[in-house]
Amino acid sequence: MHEFDVIVLGAGAAGLFCAGIAGQRGLRVLLLDHAPKVGEKIRISGGGRCNFTNLGCSAPHFISGNPAFCRSALARFTPQDFIALVRRHGIAFHEKHRGQLFCDDSAERIIAMLQVECAAGSVQHWQPCAVHALRQRDPGFELDTARGSVTAAQLVVATGGLSVPKIGATDFGYRLARQFGHRVVEPRPGLVPLVFDAAGWAPYTALAGVSLEVAIEAGAGKARQRFVEDLLFTHRGLSGPAVLQASSYWHDGEALRIDLAPGQNLSESLRHDKAHSRRQLGNQLALYLPQRLGEQWLRTAGLDAELPMPQVRDRDLAALAERLQRWQLVPAGSEGWRKAEVTLGGVDTRELDGQSLQSRRVPGLHFIGEVVDVTGWLGGYNFQWAWASAAACAHALLARPVTALAGG
Repeated sequence: MHEFDVIVLGAGAAGLFCAGIAGQRGLRVLLLDHAPKVGEKIRISGGGRCNFTNLGCSAPHFISGNPAFCRSALARFTPQDFIALVRRHGIAFHEKHRGQLFCDDSAERIIAMLQVECAAGSVQHWQPCAVHALRQRDPGFELDTARGSVTAAQLVVATGGLSVPKIGATDFGYRLARQFGHRVVEPRPGLVPLVFDAAGWAPYTALAGVSLEVAIEAGAGKARQRFVEDLLFTHRGLSGPAVLQASSYWHDGEALRIDLAPGQNLSESLRHDKAHSRRQLGNQLALYLPQRLGEQWLRTAGLDAELPMPQVRDRDLAALAERLQRWQLVPAGSEGWRKAEVTLGGVDTRELDGQSLQSRRVPGLHFIGEVVDVTGWLGGYNFQWAWASAAACAHALLARPVTALAGG
């Protein structure tokens, strides 16, 4: 029987970071993961360069049934704190877009950095190593693993969500949470392309590969969000940053609202063009939209792309502008877990302590990272939640005794 102060389940971003900090604080740490490779989601993120944080990260960039929960951890471990660690390890990086930070070379540098941090804390790392059973002891926990039985006073669950199953995502963390009486907000795919009924989408399939900046709205009531990002047409529907962002707020049966010419009064511009341009309608529209999109849109609207602008009826121009800037369509669904970048939902944060990520039901049990019902926007926010929740937990493992937390 191997004995540790803390066992961390999951060698992804949150698990690696938590294990390293806890080990360097003097705890005896065991890091376990069933998958054959460490940090696979880090490795494939950001096109292989890892969008490891966002300079503008704050609580409003996250979705949760308990929105205030993430504030404490995010405030106590900021993007600048992680950037300082990256710099100490000599990793070059750059800002790509709207505060998104990427490695200059490879995501492997972030994985290697986290492994060095774990080594500095003398963390024992068993991988691949499956957990066959887990029991609560008095005090602590006992695990039956593929390498034998282990015990620890504290257990950190950093098993991630259901997104990207090809790299080993499972529902183990949710099953474990339920085993100990925790509620789980039903998981669903987030940051995922949306698809449409084949017949209804047929007029747009020829636009696959067309990309443009749009304003997109999704969600209902106070949950409605608007993003200005790039949209990508696919053979089955819509993708690109705009749709990935919107997908996290969209629910079955709801319409997306898309402005294909954001920041413009297209009706007024086309009316002005009619009076001052002798171009054909299709060529004039190409000044505002990708040409393939404009041509297809005119065909769908029954308008002649070769008609000179002075001959186009005012009411047709007005209707065209209205449809382009107030396009509403109802997705049939999403591409699912296979294409989702994150998991929405997870362990209900109302049963966790916001400062330590410890269970209010089971002393010594902590949940961090994606397994928790905290999901960020596209652009480095989810990694920052991984780092922040891991740091909050790791420091609490040292500072707090394993006793039940009282109150709110």
